[in-house]
Amino acid sequence: MQVDVRWDGGMRFSWKDRWVMDATPEHGGAGAGPAPMETVLLALAGCTGMDVVAILQRMRAPLAGLHIEVEAERASEHPRVFTRIHLRYHLDGEGLRPDQAVRAVSLSQQRYCSVSAMLRASAPVSYEVLLNGCPVP
Repeated sequence: MQVDVRWDGGMRFSWKDRWVMDATPEHGGAGAGPAPMETVLLALAGCTGMDVVAILQRMRAPLAGLHIEVEAERASEHPRVFTRIHLRYHLDGEGLRPDQAVRAVSLSQQRYCSVSAMLRASAPVSYEVLLNGCPVP
């Protein structure tokens, strides 16, 4: 399962330019929006994304773009809880330093993002940071 959100400025994040919850066709829905478990991943991306934007604003760091991919694995048996979650942060900005990007993401994941803290209680949450298309160690 994977979701992909984009920062639209301010504190707005979008997913496919719409927000309607629906089940997949194989579960009786029309697939018109995220399924409930995808919504959990969207909440995670939105929560940490808002943190990262706010932290970088406080640093006066020049953030020009933020894209967060969240990938998760689920248990094969019911209840099909998440067993692993990985976030990939794509940050862009001329003059945005690697240390600023890593610090903002780290603070979000370790201190501020309540959705991440809640999910971490039941599944490992890992992340990576890419700045202007390049991995940041």
